[in-house]
Amino acid sequence: MIRTLLAALALALPITASAADDTQKPPPAAVVVAFDRESVTPLIAEGVRNFDSREPVAFNDPVRIASISKLIMALATLRLVDEGKIDLDADVSDYLGFTVRSPNFPETPVTLAQLLSHRAGLRDKAGYIIPLGASLEEKLADPDAWYPQAPPGEAPFEYANLGSPVVATALEAATGERYDALLERTVFGPLGVEACVNWVGCSDDMVVRAVALYRHTDEPARDYPGDLPPACSIPVAEGVECTLEDYVPGTNASVFSPQGGVRIGMVDLAKIGQRVMQLKAGDFLQRKSIDRLIASAVTGQTDNQEFFCAYGFGLQMIDNPNWDCSDKLFGTGMIFFGHSGEAYGLQSGLWWGSDSETGYVYFQTQAPPPVGGEDTGGFSQGEKDLMKRARKILAARQETGESGD
Repeated sequence: MIRTLLAALALALPITASAADDTQKPPPAAVVVAFDRESVTPLIAEGVRNFDSREPVAFNDPVRIASISKLIMALATLRLVDEGKIDLDADVSDYLGFTVRSPNFPETPVTLAQLLSHRAGLRDKAGYIIPLGASLEEKLADPDAWYPQAPPGEAPFEYANLGSPVVATALEAATGERYDALLERTVFGPLGVEACVNWVGCSDDMVVRAVALYRHTDEPARDYPGDLPPACSIPVAEGVECTLEDYVPGTNASVFSPQGGVRIGMVDLAKIGQRVMQLKAGDFLQRKSIDRLIASAVTGQTDNQEFFCAYGFGLQMIDNPNWDCSDKLFGTGMIFFGHSGEAYGLQSGLWWGSDSETGYVYFQTQAPPPVGGEDTGGFSQGEKDLMKRARKILAARQETGESGD
């Protein structure tokens, strides 16, 4: 009986890392935080923040969350829709001040709705990083940036990071606000979280607690000591000074990496998931925007059965038990909403159940790339195992009557 109680207690307590032995290879970082309508519950924090300090990672240490950043961008966009500053169905050219067209379909406008749902015909063949000093307009004029066989809106779903700089730049142009300040005003500030893009505007404390990203080969990839401020943290063209002092909003928001550059801790990311899961009209988004966000994913079935089987405005729908699709993470028979992330050896996720009762945020580092490259092949076994552990720990906590913070 005593052994049973001790085992239950061990599962009920959050798993935290201990300092790594200097003679051994440091363990990779992994963090999981659960949330429901009322609370945020830290579950797992293991491994080290970076190989140099070997300090144990903490639950809210900031990390580059990769493509979950696209969901945050979508939330900012919908907030501007509610403010009357952006129209999802308008020609994006009207905001940017130059004409955005697929070369083979010069009469077909490109809209924010198409861009957010990866159905504008854009693709990443031409690349998607436009550094400070380079031209977004020139990048979009490259025929390799476009799907050649069908016009925007009719082109098949193709997950393309290039659409994110276009959206973010349009938001800047519509408001006159720089993208980092725009996210702070529309998302981070109202939800009471500390976050930033490409470390721009982050506090010194956040930089000190940064989680370094390493590839599965142990090669440092991003945010390791020496890659953090005061080192340049934005993409900069050769010969261009690393400063945003003269940056003009609405010219090239790619410098903020809207496709993947948000830095945030898992406790704070869980607060964002919690608010969106609650979906109270007028609390954060108006009812019309809430309905359109969810409908975009529910009706956004694609032909991609490898992973992005249903995708809307920066919002994935996964784990549909009725679909033969490689997007099963939880395997509970319940549909989940949210977004995945994968880059630089990191895998991450923000997910909440369709019953709007429980959600999870997580990341793990040093994950090997999936077969076929990034953004393909479904969830890794490591992610599935991590979620299985997290659900078991949460169930034990609930059984013992413990609640989150």
